[in-house]
Amino acid sequence: MQKYILKDIKNILEENKAVLLYFSANDCSVCKVLKPKIEHSLQNNFPLMKSIFIEDNMEISTNFTIFSNPMIVVFFEGKEFKRYGRNISLSLFEEDIERLYKMVF
Repeated sequence: MQKYILKDIKNILEENKAVLLYFSANDCSVCKVLKPKIEHSLQNNFPLMKSIFIEDNMEISTNFTIFSNPMIVVFFEGKEFKRYGRNISLSLFEEDIERLYKMVF
């Protein structure tokens, strides 16, 4: 997993139309189960969306007001669109993103 600093994340948000930030913790079992499902969904349904997986990074988590894991934050054109926490419905996640994704791409 690539390590990011806050400046990297801010640059990615500026340079990409759609970005998903996935916050997790090393000791989070839900994070480990959900991550491959999210990766699969992104590859199959939203291939143009940039995804960043952030694990145990207090500076970045604090900057985005993340206090629990897993947490998914989706951005379109640099603006936060939606947050998904702990109990995430994958079908609802895909439905929410699909509408705006089709508008942007």
